[in-house]
Amino acid sequence: MLAYMKQKPGFYRQVVALATPIVLQNLITSMLGMADTFMVGMLGEAPMAAVTLANIPLFVVQLFIFGVQSGSSVLISQYWGKQDMESINRVMGVAIWVVLLVSSVFAGVLLICPVQFLSLFGNQAEVVELAAQYGSIAGISYVLNAFTMMYVAAYRSMERPQLGMYILAASMTVNTFLNWVFIFGNLGAPALGVRGAALATLIARSVEVTIVVTHMARNRFFRLKGGLLLKPGTSMVRRFLRYGGLVVCNETMWGLGTSIFPTIMGHMEGSTEILAAYTLAGNVEKICTVFSFGLASTAAIIIGREIGAGRTAHIKNVGLAMNTLAVLCGGILCALLVFFAQEVAPIWVFPLFKLSPGASSVAAMMITVMGVLMPLRNFNSVNIIGVLRGGGDVRVATLIDVSPLWVCAIPYAVLCGVVLRTSVFWVYLAFGVEQVVKFSLGVWRLRSGKWVRDLTRG
Repeated sequence: MLAYMKQKPGFYRQVVALATPIVLQNLITSMLGMADTFMVGMLGEAPMAAVTLANIPLFVVQLFIFGVQSGSSVLISQYWGKQDMESINRVMGVAIWVVLLVSSVFAGVLLICPVQFLSLFGNQAEVVELAAQYGSIAGISYVLNAFTMMYVAAYRSMERPQLGMYILAASMTVNTFLNWVFIFGNLGAPALGVRGAALATLIARSVEVTIVVTHMARNRFFRLKGGLLLKPGTSMVRRFLRYGGLVVCNETMWGLGTSIFPTIMGHMEGSTEILAAYTLAGNVEKICTVFSFGLASTAAIIIGREIGAGRTAHIKNVGLAMNTLAVLCGGILCALLVFFAQEVAPIWVFPLFKLSPGASSVAAMMITVMGVLMPLRNFNSVNIIGVLRGGGDVRVATLIDVSPLWVCAIPYAVLCGVVLRTSVFWVYLAFGVEQVVKFSLGVWRLRSGKWVRDLTRG
């Protein structure tokens, strides 16, 4: 029954070698991101709200960068299987042009008219003014980060994920240290508050670019060609827009959809406690999903490489094996999360965040449901992002990822939270509805075998 788990010698060693640095990179980013949030939160509610407000448009930029990064990875991994370095240069050229253009537009708006722009997302003058101080500086940092992410994505797709781990670990360490210096005025620096948090981020992103440029000049593994980066060619632009554009659309629609759930909860009775619990549960979720995203990225790299090299006879079994690993990992996380929610968090964690008894109860419920759903969620992440998308089945992968959210989960949450006004438990089960539908559609597509597509052919 599980004969597909028997892969060629060295397969699982390769999976560990690729997935470990990706997981560590995402884990470092999540943990230090939580530390940043904690430090800004020490300034008070208004600065915390201001950073949250400024990050609304910046989150859109971040999603766009991630979408382009994922789209480029689909193509680069297959070109890597062909050892077509010229095409990899061209893909990187298109990706860099696209992300720099979009991130520069947002940065320009936040630099020229930050108050007017951020007033669209909030109506409290004090909060908007603080958000403008943060956003006008932080927007520039996303331009720098966009360039870094494209370079990291290319190396990850060429089976060199360690580079991204080293760069982002250095960047996030610098960011956290400089937050402590500039936010609170330590080591003789002025106390700049939210402006200091943005300045720390900008300097950290500058460190990223410095490392990338140094690596570009000194490495011998992959040589960038300036002519191909600057002029990637209309053929590659069309190919990138056809496949990478779908991935960008996928990530954007997913981000917009998930933002609706806290909006629904914000209009429920006891919304303050519910949103506080949702925020804490969301941070726990970010830490747990680094494992599924690590496996998904690994699956996309391996499957894309094999398709590009023309070795497709065993691809279906590779997809089945990676999905099975995802379910097993999800089962372990399920047990840990349920134990954490019921035994550890109420005693050691919830009191640290000063959660009320009501908020603590809701948070425990959310984390427990999250744990029960983790095997399904891990399967869906690896199957959609890693297997189907890595296999070149970008269009169907997008439909499977987005449709259950918008067609099933969101209407269900609106019905329970707005129309029937049920308890938050039934609203939170919308995530379960989404995962069950995704699982059914994903298994159907996986078993069909129609997801293996060579996107590099003329």
